[in-house]
Amino acid sequence: MSTSILESPLSRSNLFVCNTSLLSQSSNLFDNFKTLELKSFRPRCQKHKVSCSKLLNLNLNFQDDDRKFGFLRLNRRKRKSNFTLNSVLNVDKEVESVELGRSREYDAIVIGSGIGGLVAATQLAVKGAKVLVLEKYLIPGGSSGYYERDGFTFDVGSSVMFGFSDKGNLNLITQALAAVGCKMEVIADPSTVHFHLPSNLSVRVHREYNEFFTELTSKFPHEKEGIFKFYGECWKIFNALNSLELKSLEEPIYLFGQFFKKPMECLTLAYYLPQNAGDIARKYIKDPEVLSFIDAECFIVSTVNALKTPMINASMVLCDRHYGGINYPVGGVGGIAKSLAKGLVDQGSEIRYKANVKSIIVENGKAVGVRLVNGNELFAKNIISNATRWDTFGKLLKQDELPKEEENFQKLYVKAPSFLSIHLGVKSDVLPPDTDCHHFVLEDDWSNLEVPYGSIFLSIPTVLDSSLAPEGNHILHIFTTSSIEDWQGISQKDYEKKKELVADEIISRLEKKLFPGLKTSIVFKEVGTPKTHRRYLARDSGTYGPMPQGTPKGLLGMPFNTTAIDGLYCVGDSCFPGQGVIAVAFSGVMCAHRVAADLGIEQKSPILDAALLRLLGWFRTLA
Repeated sequence: MSTSILESPLSRSNLFVCNTSLLSQSSNLFDNFKTLELKSFRPRCQKHKVSCSKLLNLNLNFQDDDRKFGFLRLNRRKRKSNFTLNSVLNVDKEVESVELGRSREYDAIVIGSGIGGLVAATQLAVKGAKVLVLEKYLIPGGSSGYYERDGFTFDVGSSVMFGFSDKGNLNLITQALAAVGCKMEVIADPSTVHFHLPSNLSVRVHREYNEFFTELTSKFPHEKEGIFKFYGECWKIFNALNSLELKSLEEPIYLFGQFFKKPMECLTLAYYLPQNAGDIARKYIKDPEVLSFIDAECFIVSTVNALKTPMINASMVLCDRHYGGINYPVGGVGGIAKSLAKGLVDQGSEIRYKANVKSIIVENGKAVGVRLVNGNELFAKNIISNATRWDTFGKLLKQDELPKEEENFQKLYVKAPSFLSIHLGVKSDVLPPDTDCHHFVLEDDWSNLEVPYGSIFLSIPTVLDSSLAPEGNHILHIFTTSSIEDWQGISQKDYEKKKELVADEIISRLEKKLFPGLKTSIVFKEVGTPKTHRRYLARDSGTYGPMPQGTPKGLLGMPFNTTAIDGLYCVGDSCFPGQGVIAVAFSGVMCAHRVAADLGIEQKSPILDAALLRLLGWFRTLA
């Protein structure tokens, strides 16, 4: 398993590749992470196929020191010239910069290598900008990363991948990879999720919309017309979005250009911008059980019910799963971030790991650089934070008081809960042969939907890609919402005991509902809490994004990429349009376009810029 890594500024031809099997046996993505040891190495190409227009032909030769630290020596095959690059990075020490200063100023520094940050970085690099991505961990991806243990390759976060189709304008992951000359092999998932709900309601969301509609209306024939109209409005919004070239809504030349090309589509989106899915559903549907089902649909999207889920967000997900479908990348979700990081380096930009940003440097009201925990300072014309807005304005910026727009944001939105996550390796025979990849379980009471540990989301990616586990085994990745407060104020011994007790209860529920004999089939188990997510993903309280404090006015209150600090931008799930793979990729595309305009790479009109930003700020006050 390999990933690009740069320890210090190097020429474009120089590339370190880190064997991230250093995460295999004794490294632990979760708690008690202290040492790193290489157990074994299997070339990632055996289980993860990535094609890039600029891939290097490499010979891999191990040496004792390389094995010790988990790094490989790379020899480029001789063409016009050859080179051998030997490098070992001591992972116990912070990456140190060499001869850094104002003379090495970048066009943009991106803090964090989540999907939003990497999309923003690669989009800028393709446009010609010199970008530096700083990642505090050892591999890219954040919550879209991965780790390996005992022959299993686990996705850190969700295995439900949107935006990976080969058509339309919302296939943003496909587009982001293509921009840097990469394409990943994917496996089509025949269903998005199988719901197991109160009163033994079972609904499978098929890839084909007509099959899903037929199954749902067969359960509720009396609401067939209402169901048709609700999902019909979702399609209306999706089709409008999918017809537009997606760039920054904060850049007026693009925005006005799209309006003149597609006025009806733009007006459609403007109409639905302040509306929520639950209000639309209640216009057409009266049966409380159907409305509860739509709550569950939206909960998967946003961790809140339909009344609090913006209609535009719901429509993107509820329709793209049928239009482009859910497609799982061969080798695991972590390959997306690795491919983007590789493409970034190929474009002449840089990514550094174990580069922990302590603070953002602000001079005369403008963000001009970052300071690492080791004291090194790096400078850029623009700073893009892929951290949450709570981390950005509460930790990275040292200010006596929040900017007014951030203060307003934190009045409207609170941190969404984190998750208890359980990664299991199980014997294959415990699963029926027709098992779906993704399941959502809420057994007894609809009121438990948003209660911590009330509902369970389960992914079994090995149903699609068996290479992720040793032969004869499957992976189960289990999520349930959990608050960090539930894990604080207890001793380490009690913390470990509680992890086991809560995990055992969740597994028992799945054993009873879906897979008899599950407990006895377990060959590997790893449990992560909100504290784990906070530690390894650097997310305040382990949160996976914002959720509205009350009933929001759709997306009206969500901030965009620009901030009140000149030269500072935010990207990711605490920016418009919010949580989800498509949403954060969209955020990255928008951010790159806005930054490129400010760098003079894209067209820019300062007068129109100022007017539009004031207008958007005023709109947010209406929320």
